Amino acid sequence: MGYYREGRQRFGRRQSRDFSSKPVKEGEEYEVDIKEISRRGEGIARIEGFVVFVPNTKIGDHVRVKVTRVARRYATAEIVA
Repeated sequence: MGYYREGRQRFGRRQSRDFSSKPVKEGEEYEVDIKEISRRGEGIARIEGFVVFVPNTKIGDHVRVKVTRVARRYATAEIVA
């Protein structure tokens, strides 16, 4: 039968939110406001609550960005010139 009993959730495993429908797509452009700075110094914007990291920005910047990577819980983007 194994270590875990049938019908029980495994220890340490949390119910995760549904991240299948993300509000951003790789290659798309968006206008965002930088509201925070990450520990690594990147600007943080949110699109419908979804975190987007934008390097070379500071709090208060309003920029047009192109999404370069979409991960499970965040995206990265670059400023469009």
